[in-house]
Amino acid sequence: MDATALRSAALATSRERRLLGSTEMTAEPAQLVALEHAADALDLAAIPYALIGGLAVGVLTGVPRATMDVDLAVPSVAPRADLVAAMRSAGFVATGSFPHSLNFRHGSGEPVQFAIDPEFDPMIARAGSVTVGARTIRVVQRADLVTMKRRAAADPARPRSKSFRDQADIELLLGDVSDPDEGW
Repeated sequence: MDATALRSAALATSRERRLLGSTEMTAEPAQLVALEHAADALDLAAIPYALIGGLAVGVLTGVPRATMDVDLAVPSVAPRADLVAAMRSAGFVATGSFPHSLNFRHGSGEPVQFAIDPEFDPMIARAGSVTVGARTIRVVQRADLVTMKRRAAADPARPRSKSFRDQADIELLLGDVSDPDEGW
């Protein structure tokens, strides 16, 4: 895993936004800045974490993956009040609190979601790392992300479009990566 894969994953979202009508595209994608700031806040508060979701898929497969937010997992035993305080002190704004997640918005406007689930705790402990700029970001292992994606895809309450995306992510993670020269 390297910073190039993470930057490629975030750039996909920037390109998607441009295609949808936004002309703003910065050299440093806002998702990466939000990720770095969130990681800094968590490290300062000594709260373990691991990158999950679409950005993690991009990092682990090397295939850019558009995503609407930065997803991080934190241990279920981490005090929510400490997490909220850490994020607020880093300039994030709380946007939602749910049984298994806390949502924030970075100053750039990027959403950052924290998944809180006891099943993720050992996955966070096993996480590897990738270097982004001058810092290290923790990323769940490929097999653990497949497990997470399978669980999400099987949730009957999950919107079908998200379930299909989870299934496509699983295939990417298992090695179904297209050759860029093969055409369609």
